[in-house]
Amino acid sequence: MRINTNVASLNAQEAATNTQKNLGSSLEKLSSGLRINKASDDASGLAIADKLRTQASSIGQSISNGNSAVSLTQIADKAMGEQSNILDIIKQKLIQGATATTSQEGRNAIGKDINKLLTQLDAIATQTNYNGIQLLQQSATGNDSAAAQVFQMGEKSADTVTLASGITANSHGLNGMSALKTATGATFTSGTSTTITGATMRADMINIDSALNQLNSWRSEVGSTQNQLESGLRNMMTQHTNIKAAESVIRDVDYAQESANFNKQNIIAQAGTYAMSQSNAIQQNVLRLLQ
Repeated sequence: MRINTNVASLNAQEAATNTQKNLGSSLEKLSSGLRINKASDDASGLAIADKLRTQASSIGQSISNGNSAVSLTQIADKAMGEQSNILDIIKQKLIQGATATTSQEGRNAIGKDINKLLTQLDAIATQTNYNGIQLLQQSATGNDSAAAQVFQMGEKSADTVTLASGITANSHGLNGMSALKTATGATFTSGTSTTITGATMRADMINIDSALNQLNSWRSEVGSTQNQLESGLRNMMTQHTNIKAAESVIRDVDYAQESANFNKQNIIAQAGTYAMSQSNAIQQNVLRLLQ
C-alpha cells in the first residue's frame, strides 16, 4: 500500500471536476433557456440556427415592408375612388345641362360647379402621397405620370412586387379631361360662357366616359398589386412562423430533458464528494501496519 500518491483520490477529484463542469453547463442552459450558448456547445447546430435566424429576421422585415406597401396602395385606391365620385357628379351635371329644360343661366351655373369639381380632382392628385411619395402624379407640382413603386417582399433581391408607372390621375393625364376643360363652347375654366350649350355638354359626356374608363384601369392596377402584396404577406407570415419554429428546435433548451440531466449531475456530484472523502480515509488503513 502506498500513501505518497493517493491515486484513488486523484481519480475522484478528476471525476468531480468533470461533473462540476457538466453541472455548470446544465445550469447555464436552464438559466438562459438556450441549448446552444456558445459555439462549443454545438458548432454545426449554431451555424444552422444562425442562418435560420438571419432568414427569419429578413422575412420579418419583408412583412413590415409588405404592410407598408398595402397601406400605400389603399391610400392610392381610396383617392382614386373619390376622384371617380367626382367624375360621376360631373357626368350627372352634364346630363342635367344637356336637356332642353335647362336655361342658359342654369348651364352657366353648372359650368361653375364643374370647374370647382375639376379643381378638387386635381387637388386630390396633388395631395395624395405616402411618406412624401406622390402616388397619383409625378410630384406635388408636376402633373406628369407617377413613378413606378418597387416593393421589396422577400430576402432575395429578386423578391419584389411592382406598382407600374403611368398613373396620372389629374385633369392633365385622364383621357378626355383636357378636352373637357378647353372644348370649344365649353369653357368650364370660367364657368360663365354663354356658349355652353346642350350640344357641347352632350359631347363632353364622351370625354367623361373616357376619363372614367382610364381611372378604372389605374384603380384595377392598384387593386391587383394590393392583392399580390397581401398574398405575399400571407406566404411570408407562414414562412416566418415555421422558420422560427425550426430555429427553436435547434437553439432552445428542452427544460424537461435538461432538468433531468441537472438532477443526474447533481447526484453524481454528491456521490463524487463522498468518494473523495472515502479515498482519503482509505489511506488511514496504513497506520494499522505501523502499530
